[in-house]
Amino acid sequence: MFEQIYLFPIVLGLMAFMLPPIAGRFLMALSGTFHLGLVVDTLFIESPPPSDFFRITPESQLVLLVTAFLFLAITVYTLSYLDHAEMANESVFSGCMLLFLGTMSMAALADHIIVFWIAIEATTLVSAPLIFFNKSKEALEATWKYIMICSVGIALALLGAFFIILAMGQGGENITLTFTELIRSAPSMNPVWLKGGFIFLLIGFGTKMGLAPMHTWLPDAHSEAPSPASALLSGALLNCAFLGVFKAHSILYAAGLDSFSGNLLIVFGLLSMLVAAVFIIQQSDYKRLLAYSSIENMGIIAIGVGIGGLAAFGAMIHLIHHALIKSSLFLSSGNILLGYGTKKIKDTGNMARFMPKTFVAFTGGFAGISGFPPFGLFLSELLIILGAFKQGAYTVAILFILCLILIFAGASKSVIRMSFGSWEGELHTGETLMRLIPSYVLLASSVALCIWIPERLHQLIVNAVAMIGGGIHG
Repeated sequence: MFEQIYLFPIVLGLMAFMLPPIAGRFLMALSGTFHLGLVVDTLFIESPPPSDFFRITPESQLVLLVTAFLFLAITVYTLSYLDHAEMANESVFSGCMLLFLGTMSMAALADHIIVFWIAIEATTLVSAPLIFFNKSKEALEATWKYIMICSVGIALALLGAFFIILAMGQGGENITLTFTELIRSAPSMNPVWLKGGFIFLLIGFGTKMGLAPMHTWLPDAHSEAPSPASALLSGALLNCAFLGVFKAHSILYAAGLDSFSGNLLIVFGLLSMLVAAVFIIQQSDYKRLLAYSSIENMGIIAIGVGIGGLAAFGAMIHLIHHALIKSSLFLSSGNILLGYGTKKIKDTGNMARFMPKTFVAFTGGFAGISGFPPFGLFLSELLIILGAFKQGAYTVAILFILCLILIFAGASKSVIRMSFGSWEGELHTGETLMRLIPSYVLLASSVALCIWIPERLHQLIVNAVAMIGGGIHG
């Protein structure tokens, strides 16, 4: 019974609301440790028995593993962060973080299309208080945009699910609404309704994933949320939303309509990269800069999945490494915010001198997110480019590379200003070991996984991309 993977953090999250703040910290640490143990345990179970609504699949295990590892690392950071950050109601923060973990785990495990929709909508409701936590005018606006835009997007996804149901026609009475069954029955479904359903599912779940032009909630939300919440939003939530797009694409692949869905993914992916490039070049807020980088990387994943073959394998590699490196960057940005007391790039500087350990983590993360070796995004982006050339998608590959160059040029200007620009002042707080270790561990994990991927993890990736015709030899 693997339902405890999401039930455990949900129960502890509800308890945290009613207990003193110190108890909430303990519950976060307990949940993070136990949750990771439960997820790792599923790796050693041969074909875990599915329930009516939940099933452990390769892609769900992959997202769960990343989410569990990130949450534990973020929790270690949070225990020290809470000692220095001004938290009006720490119990609400701890409770919402635990509920956030539980609902994301539910989304990753959900096999029923409606249950998956419910879980993704639940992630919006439980994470909204985290964005509003500072209770500023900007935080209120960010929370309002987050709830409204994501809820409208999720409503469109529900309409897409109805279209998929209509695609089953009169022969669908005996077909359950699980993704597993829908994929099996896809060849006999109505292609017109399937295409319509995919469009709405892509727009709906793509909104939560942060694909342009549905991305407008993301920069504000990630900028206003406390840094541990930002790390979880970018590193874990976007992956869970991606699962909806991935599963929808799997249905169309099984129906022989993958060229239709793949081309749409490529278009939205390239648009996301282009939008990110434009806004990163003129960005003045380093947390918003990281948020636009998340939009770029979700676009990269969409492109890889859309191209298929070797590029799809690269997209799954990219999903893992983006989560690790971007979470590390958001945690480092939390140290910078505590130290300088501002999110404005122009009001920071000389980080190499004043915050040398954070400087190493932040610039290392920047190198990683820019696709430099030995970090894993170098490997994933290379695979996507090679996959594009192998499939004959030369225009896509060229546009992909140009966007990467523009984004690196824009972001490097800001990072250099923060690291070496002139700044005279006094730091609000110093660097602590507990707020540094998680960032270094996440970056080291990316390097290690670039050099060597454990056989079990490699098999998960292979099995996941096989659903859409992807693979090393594809």
